[in-house]
Amino acid sequence: MDTLKTTGVRITPQRHAILEYLIDSMNHPTADDIYKSLEGKFPNMSVATVYNNLRVFREAGLVKELTYGDAASRFDFVTNDHYHMICQCCGKIVDFHYPGLDEVEQFASHVTGYKVSMHRLEVYGTCPDCSESEEHKSN
Repeated sequence: MDTLKTTGVRITPQRHAILEYLIDSMNHPTADDIYKSLEGKFPNMSVATVYNNLRVFREAGLVKELTYGDAASRFDFVTNDHYHMICQCCGKIVDFHYPGLDEVEQFASHVTGYKVSMHRLEVYGTCPDCSESEEHKSN
């Protein structure tokens, strides 16, 4: 909330609820997920309102928009640098932390001459739930 105040963004009840939902959520929700979860509490809120607020949060540096191929963008509350494990079956995304990748930025910069601004790591596979259901289908 302090970050929003310093950037001059008004804290509306809807903004507060969307941000709280993102902070509490571990599943990297889509704008539609957020809308569906909050529409009972805010019946006059639209999906466009959710998107607009997510854009405000992204510009303030509070939220990262995760885009993976054709799927809808998912949103992640920015707490610290972390990476994502993505299920190729159901699309579930979980965070994992791996401390050593700053060296990759330094190496990439050294080899290419680029000034590195960021990096992103995604690891793809099959989550335990999907793996289990695959095993049940084959039995």
